[in-house]
Amino acid sequence: MDNWPLASRPRLCQIEFFAKLSVLVCEGPTMPRAQEPMNISLPQKRFTELLPEALLNAFNTNDRINYYLIDNLPRPAWIAKTPAGKGRSIPAIVAHMHNVRVMWLKASANGSRIPAQLDRAKLSPAQALRGLELSRQALGVVISGALTGDGRVKGFRPDVAGFLGYLIAHDAHHRGQITMLARQMGHPLPQKAMFGMWEWGSR
Repeated sequence: MDNWPLASRPRLCQIEFFAKLSVLVCEGPTMPRAQEPMNISLPQKRFTELLPEALLNAFNTNDRINYYLIDNLPRPAWIAKTPAGKGRSIPAIVAHMHNVRVMWLKASANGSRIPAQLDRAKLSPAQALRGLELSRQALGVVISGALTGDGRVKGFRPDVAGFLGYLIAHDAHHRGQITMLARQMGHPLPQKAMFGMWEWGSR
């Protein structure tokens, strides 16, 4: 304070004013904070709305596992005779899987194109894969129509969910027969393929 000229020595109120002003200059004015962006989430579909597509996908996955089995089956197992010459051969089992589908298509397809039955005595792996693909496509039309309609399948009770479960269970039963028969005939399915049939997430 002694260095200030007498005439210009600041008063106490002026010192307080300049002190407050320096704080404002250093810190800057207090500005209102910007509002945090709101997390706006779009309404998601309930799974029930996606269920028709999910059920059809399950049926398609089941069919791809049929192809996976046939592709990985040792070819000697395809042409081998059954033990003691009794029961269905592997080609006959695959033909039966397809032909049962054709049976249901004849009852429920309502005029849609129905694939021909497969000949169990002259069936090659390529013909089997082609036949299963055709019956899958035709059944997909029936299943889709029921899932987006009243849920009914002509000739089958109680509903399309039961029909879908029936088709998958039927295929799975005969896949088990094929793998067991191949082992009995000395041409087992590779261990990797045995586990691979259960990998629904990657089929």
